[in-house]
Amino acid sequence: MSNPNAYGTPVSDTAFPADAETKRKAEGKARYEAKLLGKKYHAPVDYSMLEDTTARNQRLDVASMVGKTVIVPAGSGMGKRGRGAGFYCKDCDLTYKDNLQLVEHLNSKQHLIATGQSGEVKRANVEDVRLRLRMLSHRKRQRDEEERKAWQLDLGVRLKEREEIDAKEREGKEAQAQ
Repeated sequence: MSNPNAYGTPVSDTAFPADAETKRKAEGKARYEAKLLGKKYHAPVDYSMLEDTTARNQRLDVASMVGKTVIVPAGSGMGKRGRGAGFYCKDCDLTYKDNLQLVEHLNSKQHLIATGQSGEVKRANVEDVRLRLRMLSHRKRQRDEEERKAWQLDLGVRLKEREEIDAKEREGKEAQAQ
């Protein structure tokens, strides 16, 4: 029997609770059996807790790192795990040497599960399509109006704005010279 600790609760003789220990043993057994079959073990995933996969909100910006110098910690160039030289996925803690590997990883099941997505795509209904088309037409109208305003500016107004900018630049140069 276990002895009580300073708080009056019994102390167990094992480091893990019984259910965590059995879970750890079951996973070890599953890993061993997969290895015997020559397969790779993947932990089971509860897909009911994951959200449907959604489209990315922004474009992938892999060109932003071109021509930049990044200091990499010593010994980090070994393998994919952790931050190293290349493209880094913070969700999975993996580094990829080129942008094609990164894009393939971002579309992989491993990355989707790490970000809480199931890999299943929700089928759009008619109302979703109508809302999307309305949003796109509204965005196009706004862009067209901005272009029209840019072309409708009077030449006199544009010249006055340019003279004001030039005057500010001259004042700045005179202030620096003194």
